Amino acid sequence: QACGSGAEQNQNWQPLEAALFCIQAIAKSVSIEEKEILPQVMPLLPRFPHQEQLLQTVCSTIGAFSKWIDAAPAELPILPPLVDILNKGMSTSEDTAAAASVAFKYICEDCRGKFSGSLDGLFQIYHVAISGVGGYKVSSEDSLHLVEALSVVITTLPQDHARRALELICMPIINSLQEIIQQGESALQQVPARHLTVHIDRLSTIFSNVKLPEVVAEAVNRYWPTLKIIFDHRAWDTRTMESLCRSCKFAVRTCGRSMGITIGAMLLEIQTLYQQHNQSCFLYLSSEVIKIFGSDPSCASYLTCLIQTLFNHTIQLLRTIQDFTARPDIADDCFLLASRCIRYCPDLFVPTEIFPRLVDCAMAGVTIQHREACKSILCFLSDTFDLAKSPEGEKYRDLINTIVLQRGATLARIMIASLTGALPSGRLEEVSYVLLSLSRAFGGNMLNWTRDCIALIPPQALTDSERSRFLTIISDASSGSSLGSLTDRFAEISEVCRRNKAVQDIVQAALQPHDLAFMVAPQHS
Repeated sequence: QACGSGAEQNQNWQPLEAALFCIQAIAKSVSIEEKEILPQVMPLLPRFPHQEQLLQTVCSTIGAFSKWIDAAPAELPILPPLVDILNKGMSTSEDTAAAASVAFKYICEDCRGKFSGSLDGLFQIYHVAISGVGGYKVSSEDSLHLVEALSVVITTLPQDHARRALELICMPIINSLQEIIQQGESALQQVPARHLTVHIDRLSTIFSNVKLPEVVAEAVNRYWPTLKIIFDHRAWDTRTMESLCRSCKFAVRTCGRSMGITIGAMLLEIQTLYQQHNQSCFLYLSSEVIKIFGSDPSCASYLTCLIQTLFNHTIQLLRTIQDFTARPDIADDCFLLASRCIRYCPDLFVPTEIFPRLVDCAMAGVTIQHREACKSILCFLSDTFDLAKSPEGEKYRDLINTIVLQRGATLARIMIASLTGALPSGRLEEVSYVLLSLSRAFGGNMLNWTRDCIALIPPQALTDSERSRFLTIISDASSGSSLGSLTDRFAEISEVCRRNKAVQDIVQAALQPHDLAFMVAPQHS
């Protein structure tokens, strides 16, 4: 009743807005087969007054019921007038434009099959919105919803049509970047990052949402020269590089092995620039490449070069715990990449001279307080020990055993120090798993290392019975006890050694995890 009367009374819009707000609030609970209320409400929406707050709620309601709109009976042709409402919302105010952009995304996602015959209208909305002319009030952030909407619709098209449609949504973006580039090297160096990233982020959205590998790969190859110029001239600019690497990451994910020669050019670019500018996003992009291409024998040559180059340079940057603390993003992404190498291309990584040097690097930085960096390092260590114990890692077992046995006493001491106070208690589960993995792979040796290590702790911090209990936990871990059964027991020992600041200081002074000398494996020429 409120909806019906509100459509006739332009002045009294508040009850109408309240009724729509209530309808929108229960959208997730309404069946797409609902046949009583919504068939009455939806045809009324185009008749409502275009009061700003009401229009914002109307747009949000359209988005909330996008699945119902898709399933609506054919005799109820409501989609075109609803799209007209969204069009009006984009040109009324920033708030209505934000609501209309989100609704447009939902409508395109859920009603994508209904748009194949009306692409021209969709492209018109898109071009007006991202060009900034034509009266739309869509912010650059909200414009990403429109980019995503078009990308989803393009995925439903036949490949030839999709190829042309993809070019139509990419060209305004590429043209905007080329306009900046054509102003000269100096202008490209000085332009604010946001003037570049607003366009690059749109490419990311396209590459992420157009699920047509060959079509997207052709586009990436076509636009690579433009992207390379930005890589070359803005590699110092973290914000632009993060945006560009995100775009490349989505391209790699979507295209996979359809990327062809472009992937080689991309990897050559990032490994060269990483050595000059130390951008951690180059490591993150490389992790994505390893995940997709690591097991492809045809890629082995350039992936080996990539791995060696990136890790060699990173090890020079991360020599002490102070270096790790100063560069937590590089530490995080370096060891994420290392774990990916263990999982997807161990043959290219584990038998090389860089591997033991990276183990030393991990030992130097594992007590970093940065949560994500610490977790990445701990994960790399546990992945290393697990590989030595796994059937697929049998061919690396002797090599890993040699590396770990040379460092075992120091490594065990660092991990026990981490358990007992060098790391926050929030890292307990990850630290426990490293100790478990180390114990499973090096049972008797680990027991001896632990015994020697806890002997350093004075009796006022750890009693004989507590030492005995600690050794029993390590022994049980060696015998195959599960992480679940051991974590609580590790937590008890951890709590004993952290029970007050004085005790924690005594334990850490005895173990001295930050002061241990590391013998870095020599670098071979």
